[in-house]
Amino acid sequence: MDDLGAETWIMHGTLLAWWWNQKIFPWDNDLDVQISEPTIHFLDEYYNMTEHHFDIPGVEGGRTYLLEINPNYVFRSIEDKKNVIDARWIDTSSGLFIDITAVRPDDAKRKKGDTGALMCKDKHHFDENDIFPLRNSHFEDFPVKIPFEYVKLLEDEYGSKALTATDFQDHHFNEETLVWDPVSKRKRSLRRRGAVAFPVRTTPLKYKMT
Repeated sequence: MDDLGAETWIMHGTLLAWWWNQKIFPWDNDLDVQISEPTIHFLDEYYNMTEHHFDIPGVEGGRTYLLEINPNYVFRSIEDKKNVIDARWIDTSSGLFIDITAVRPDDAKRKKGDTGALMCKDKHHFDENDIFPLRNSHFEDFPVKIPFEYVKLLEDEYGSKALTATDFQDHHFNEETLVWDPVSKRKRSLRRRGAVAFPVRTTPLKYKMT
């Protein structure tokens, strides 16, 4: 997106995956990013339904992605429940996609004096100071931007345990290798019966950001 002049930052499940090891969760099948409202207007005007080729290390021939802007992005109401995703990058070879949501001024809250209130059509609400200024980091060894108050945003969306519990989606986080390892069926059964305690992270992360 930088090549297009479109400032983008990772959010939601992708930001949570970044928190753990800057890698995609092994059980996740898409990525979540956000852009500003002026940015989606820009992309719609100049780049809607255009294809872009990317050279990806380890992927022979790279990948081609189609940028598709949802025409309903212009309707800002959260009542537009079937169109909460404003745009997508679609891998033309696999069909996998990156969800793009636009962050907009929350007019209702701003009228009540909350001058920094922001919202998305998916009913997420933010403050400008929670997102901006963006921080620089890496995800899957690629440079990315993340929200300024990433811990607060993650705790607001997922709860504090999501940042410490090392068992999730039938995987266990190995603090030595920093990899989510699949959990055997027996261990899954024991944990569900309460015979094995759910461990929490004890070691700090080494973030790559400025």
